[in-house]
Amino acid sequence: MTEKINSKFATTLHSNYMKNTVLLITLIITSFAHAQVNINQSKENNDLKLSTLPYYSYGKGLGLTSPDSLFQLNIRFRMQNRVTYFDNEDQKPQYDGQIRRLRLRFDGYVGSPKFLYAIQLSFAPGDVGELQEGENVNIIRDAVVFYRPNKHWNFSFGQTKLPGNRQRINSSGALQLTDRSINNAKFTIDRDFGFQINNLNEFNDKFSYNFKGAISTGEGRNITGKSDDGVALTGKVELFPLGAFANNGSYFEGDINREPTPKLMFSGAFQQNNNSQRTQGQLGAYLFEKKTTKSVLLDAMLKYQGWSLMSSYMSRSTNDTALAYNPLDVSDFNYVFAGNGFDYQLSYIFKNNYEVIGRYSLQHVSPEIHQFTPHTKQYSLGLTKYIWEHTFKIQTEVTYDILNYSNNDAVNNWYLRFQVEIGI
Repeated sequence: MTEKINSKFATTLHSNYMKNTVLLITLIITSFAHAQVNINQSKENNDLKLSTLPYYSYGKGLGLTSPDSLFQLNIRFRMQNRVTYFDNEDQKPQYDGQIRRLRLRFDGYVGSPKFLYAIQLSFAPGDVGELQEGENVNIIRDAVVFYRPNKHWNFSFGQTKLPGNRQRINSSGALQLTDRSINNAKFTIDRDFGFQINNLNEFNDKFSYNFKGAISTGEGRNITGKSDDGVALTGKVELFPLGAFANNGSYFEGDINREPTPKLMFSGAFQQNNNSQRTQGQLGAYLFEKKTTKSVLLDAMLKYQGWSLMSSYMSRSTNDTALAYNPLDVSDFNYVFAGNGFDYQLSYIFKNNYEVIGRYSLQHVSPEIHQFTPHTKQYSLGLTKYIWEHTFKIQTEVTYDILNYSNNDAVNNWYLRFQVEIGI
């Protein structure tokens, strides 16, 4: 009886929270709509080289600027609608249709373009997740303020993406295939709350480099009541031997700019998450014991005349055993998802804006956890039609998975997916 009451209370609380959130957003937008502002399509790059902003943009969106230019507000949205046909071994084929992502974003500055902010909210069920007892409603993705004294330095405070692997930093709306790789899903470092500093030195026609660092809680987004005595330390280096990509091309997949000369990027990131409480650092279920984990993230990208070649390596390890036991029941345990993986991706975009993409992913879990989870190989082939760059596109994808278990059993799964991405 108590469980039913608690469940009903949680559901009611969730419903009221969502209603209040939507009402607040409506009031904000209405207030600005009645203010004395100039409404125009922004012609500048609103991202201002802030690599931690939530997603790829060429500066599109609805812009609101006060007459005295003391503030600016850019409003953007995007959604992903998809339908998928699954055919998993020893299971009946299934169909799934869903709103995969639905995002609302606000960014701009207050007082001066040196003082910026970015807010991103998510509303799709897959983004928000199910309400768990004792957990927060997971609507907020980004809530961060920036100080940008000049074009070379950014300082930020709040919750946003950490300077991790390329595919994670890229927006999910700036991908060539319908979703990120299996290795990104398991080994990435994610959004976190803390301080970040970026030193950016990008030039069009000569060697360029960026240095990025972060000190964060290590517990992921929207965490309260989970304090501990450890923090996550993250550092990253990006190198551009042949100069920077056109139009921030390192922050989106595919060569939609058709680079006239070869452009190349190498990057490496490292994170030590001290006393991590989750199976995947900032993601995953809560561990029964705190574990210090180390992540290594390496990327390479080449773009030239419509061709794009990308490769990445990701790993997670722990100095101690990956297994964490329930102190109340030693037969109950979970584990850090430790191991490594490689991704290889090749694509070509035709002049009619059709693009063909192929990706191969190889994932190896650590020997300690292999008996509980398989090694995986994944093959993906996609076709994308860009109607308005990455902001409006139609995607199809077929993916084949091979799961190899420790007892030498192999399971073969595949899916076929159709997806439409649209936004401003």
